[in-house]
Amino acid sequence: MRPFPHKAALAAPLTLLCLAAPALALDPASSRLKVKGETLYFDTENAADTEAGEIVTEDIDLFREVLQANPQVTELMLNSGGGSIYASSEIAWIVTDVGLNTTVDGECVSACVDIFLAGDRRRMTLGSKIGFHRRSWSPDSVESYYEDLREGQGWDTPFVFGSWIYEDTQREMYEYLSFMVSRGVDAGFAIETLQVDSGDEWYPSRLEMSAAGVLRETSE
Repeated sequence: MRPFPHKAALAAPLTLLCLAAPALALDPASSRLKVKGETLYFDTENAADTEAGEIVTEDIDLFREVLQANPQVTELMLNSGGGSIYASSEIAWIVTDVGLNTTVDGECVSACVDIFLAGDRRRMTLGSKIGFHRRSWSPDSVESYYEDLREGQGWDTPFVFGSWIYEDTQREMYEYLSFMVSRGVDAGFAIETLQVDSGDEWYPSRLEMSAAGVLRETSE
C-alpha cells in the first residue's frame, strides 16, 4: 500500500509515554504480536485466520500501545514477508525511538527490512533469511489512488498525475537509500538492493550483510 501525500506524524515520543503504563492484555489467540519477557514477537507469517497476513496500517497503533504497556521490552523478533511501506516506515520510527534491538527468526522480506534496520543491535538466527527487492505499485492501486485524490491534488489529467509519480518516485528512492545509509548500511549495498524486480527476492549471505552493516552485533 502506498502512503498518501503528507503522512501524519506520530503523536508523541514513546520514551515519554511509556512511564507507569499499565500492563496491556493482548488477545491470547493472537499469534501475530506477542510479548514474552523482554521480547516482542511480530510474526505475520503465522497469523491467525482472523488476522492480516502482512504488515498493515493497523499495526502502527498496536505497536505503540504494546510498547507503552510493556516498557521492559528491549528486543523485537521479526518473521514477515512484508506489506505496507507506510506502516513499516512508521513502525521503524517507533522501534528507533524506543531503542529496540532487532532479530530475524525465519524470514524478513521487503517492507519488513525497514523495521529490522531500525534496530540498534541487529541479528538473525541460524537458517533465517533477509530478502530485498524493488518496490512496486499495482495498476489497480495506481488507478484507485488517482481517482481518490485527483481533485484535492490538482491532477487534472492522468498525464499530470504521471508527472507527479515520476517526481514522487525519485523522492521515495532518495528517502529509502538515505534511511539505509543512516542506519549504517554501506551505500553500495543499498543500491544493490534495487537490482531485483518485485515478486522476486535477493537473499544476500550472512557474510555479505555483516560486511555491509545490515547485521551488526554491537549497539551504536
